[in-house]
Amino acid sequence: MSKKILSTFEREMQDIEFRTSSEKEYKEFVLAEVLANLMKESHKTIRGLAEEIGISPTIIQRVKSGQQKDLKITNFLNIVEACGYHIYLEKGDRRIEI
Repeated sequence: MSKKILSTFEREMQDIEFRTSSEKEYKEFVLAEVLANLMKESHKTIRGLAEEIGISPTIIQRVKSGQQKDLKITNFLNIVEACGYHIYLEKGDRRIEI
């Protein structure tokens, strides 16, 4: 029986501190990517979107660039709606629109 050789990434992910840090950074990256894609697909500028939902353009720019690591849920929901999308929570066969 041969033992599987782990990649560097697989070995690092066994370290709880590394894994926790990586997962947090990935979530922050995803937020910036989602925001950028929403804006691109809906042809929204930072300034236009900020004006439409009533927040500072600086907030949107900082999230989009990865400088701001989080966003209030109300601001995120307003951005999603302004870009023409909907968010749902799903569990099993139950679906709730937010």
